[in-house]
Amino acid sequence: MKYISKFTFSIVLTVLLSLTGNAQVKTTAKKDSIPPKTERYGLRLGVDLFKLSRSFYEKDYRGLELVGDYRLTRKHYLAAEIGNEDKTVDDDQVNFTTKGTYLKIGFDYNSYQNWLDMENIISVGLRYGISSFSQNLNSYQIYDPNNSYFGVAPTVYPNQPFKGLSAQWIEVVAGMKAEVFNNVFVGFSFRLNRLVTQKQPNNFENLYIPGFNRTYNGDFGVGFNYTVSYFIPLYKSTVKAKDKAEEKAKKAQKK
Repeated sequence: MKYISKFTFSIVLTVLLSLTGNAQVKTTAKKDSIPPKTERYGLRLGVDLFKLSRSFYEKDYRGLELVGDYRLTRKHYLAAEIGNEDKTVDDDQVNFTTKGTYLKIGFDYNSYQNWLDMENIISVGLRYGISSFSQNLNSYQIYDPNNSYFGVAPTVYPNQPFKGLSAQWIEVVAGMKAEVFNNVFVGFSFRLNRLVTQKQPNNFENLYIPGFNRTYNGDFGVGFNYTVSYFIPLYKSTVKAKDKAEEKAKKAQKK
């Protein structure tokens, strides 16, 4: 009986150890079977609906801007805009028409912490803009200090063209993009512009520059766009353990 008890105990112990080992293997296999988190990288292309719509409701304006960005890292995007504008400005003292094309290139930094598979963007960034354009002085009024006494100042219609003009500037950009349908994003951005250099005609200033917009005090400008774009995924990249830890830390801080 003594030997039977030892034999039975040995069998039970062996079975328990075997079951424990199998459970550990299954647990390890289960952990290993969890797929790593991946994020999509690719190209996003779109159009500025603000400029496009202005062409329909503003008779003195025609414009089109194409936008795009390419994801370089988890947070950084290479961004660019290219477009053309044809605008007539009718002020109290002068009427002129500006026509030209422009290119802006720079980067955006996404400060938004996405959850799960979201790919929304709240960004800040910089652009360097280049514009090539022409101006046509349609008319202007001759300044007369005695105008209030002798009637309306005479208007001159020189119809004078100024070609081969150019400008370069820096933009500070703040905006956002949100995915509304699969791979379809809508977004908007605000821009603060500062001229770096410009080529102006003699006896006439560049009061409006394509891509830069209206100039204020000669050097500053502001801009806005409202875009719809489509994301073209090119490849996926695995999120590193360090990035996952940073995500968990940020989520814990929010809670």
